[in-house]
Amino acid sequence: MDLSKLKPAEGSTKKRKRIGRGQGSGYGGTSTRGHKGQKSRSGYSRKAGFEGGQMPLQRRVPKFGFKNVNRKEFKGINISTLQELSDRKKLTEISVETLIEAGLMQKDTLVKILGNGELKNKLNVKAHAFSKSAIQAIEALEGKAEII
Repeated sequence: MDLSKLKPAEGSTKKRKRIGRGQGSGYGGTSTRGHKGQKSRSGYSRKAGFEGGQMPLQRRVPKFGFKNVNRKEFKGINISTLQELSDRKKLTEISVETLIEAGLMQKDTLVKILGNGELKNKLNVKAHAFSKSAIQAIEALEGKAEII
């Protein structure tokens, strides 16, 4: 075996332009950067959103409204969905864990029970929030609406 005959394995290396290796390479001189200008200089890096001095899009487009940083995002689940779930799994108590197991919500989301639909049997429901109509519907059948 001769060290001068070693080559990398087939397909392990990619062919690329060898820039800045003299005139004979075809990529010498300006090294594919063109002539003069900001982009031809070493150390140039384009700032994100820079448009050559023109007012950038993120500054041209107006901002309006109010974004509450303390907003809590709830996943709404209707009473009709709870009724279907209790019928399917023969449940009398529904909690957040039950809803996660059923695939109705993710682990880190907050749940709000909404009053759309109709309850047919008594349920004890534990959730992060309830609408007034949901509480009325649950308590009409002598169930419990418990806020976690």
